[in-house]
Amino acid sequence: MRFFISLLLGIALGLALGLYIGWVQAPVQYVDSPLSYLDQAYKDDYTVMIAYGYVADGDLQGAVERLRALNEGSIPAYVQDVTIRYISQGRSVEDIRHLVALAGAMGPLPPLMEAYRSVATPPSP
Repeated sequence: MRFFISLLLGIALGLALGLYIGWVQAPVQYVDSPLSYLDQAYKDDYTVMIAYGYVADGDLQGAVERLRALNEGSIPAYVQDVTIRYISQGRSVEDIRHLVALAGAMGPLPPLMEAYRSVATPPSP
């Protein structure tokens, strides 16, 4: 009986201390971090989303402005790097086609990407 009372008291004190530290002493502080702080995988996902937007609306200047938030040196070179990375990793053909369309609008494409300009993707179910 004494063991169970000690156990319940320990759980209650631990819970109370944890709530106090988490809510009062050291609460989470949200900071608006810049996009350049993202991990490379999330930067790649962001770039793919921008490419989809570009294909939908054709606004190259808007796409370039959105990609500048990543603080990459050369936006066209960065888009080509992401596209090549997606091709080498065997990612979705639809994602690669959108990236190729964006990269092609920014400048000449390497031969590796040219093959994805004419690849037909099956319709979504």
